[in-house]
Amino acid sequence: MTAHACPKTCHCTGNALVVQCTSRNLESIPSNLPKDTVVLLLSSNRIRHVPQEVFKDLHRLRDVDLSHNSIVSVEVGAFQGISEDLRTLDLSNNHLSSLPKDTFAKLHARVRLSHNPWHCECSLQEVLRELRLDPETVNEVSCYTSVQEQYVGQPVIQVLDSGINFCNFHHKTTDVAMFVAMFCWFSMVTAYIIYYIKHNQEDARRHMEYLKSLPSSSHISKDCDTDSSVF
Repeated sequence: MTAHACPKTCHCTGNALVVQCTSRNLESIPSNLPKDTVVLLLSSNRIRHVPQEVFKDLHRLRDVDLSHNSIVSVEVGAFQGISEDLRTLDLSNNHLSSLPKDTFAKLHARVRLSHNPWHCECSLQEVLRELRLDPETVNEVSCYTSVQEQYVGQPVIQVLDSGINFCNFHHKTTDVAMFVAMFCWFSMVTAYIIYYIKHNQEDARRHMEYLKSLPSSSHISKDCDTDSSVF
């Protein structure tokens, strides 16, 4: 493949190469993109996943548009190799609800995440902390669901700016779950010990009753003396 080879499903133009793959019914990101691609337009397709290192050979890539797809996941390392030079990344109008913490590591691009069904919890908070969100759409990044229902429908940034810390809530939930698990374990151990003691006590009682039922040694001795006298 030459540096300027263009995929059959796309249209390539310009010296600063623009690869136009919009509305081509694509289900995945083409693997044979020109290595000198600067602008990559993949909007309005049926792409569901952004795999690891999918752009690793596109060292001149500056702008990526993945809006209006069906993306449900972006793997860690998807932007590895281009993260420091990328200027804009559009992931708006997809099906994203969460992202791994290091998805956008070292990314300096302006990112659009609006109109996705985000689940507001600790991992999303950590992802957003490292991002440079597009200021024009920042208030359109809203909680579709949330670990705390009162924030559903609210812009994520406004919720976080109000002082809410989803990670604290996560830690509290984890602590409660751990406490319940430890309590259940302690209850099981206590119940076993009580059962063990009662079972041993019952065995000891039966053993004592058995010993009491046996003829005493003095009684056996008297019987032997009587038998000797008869003889």
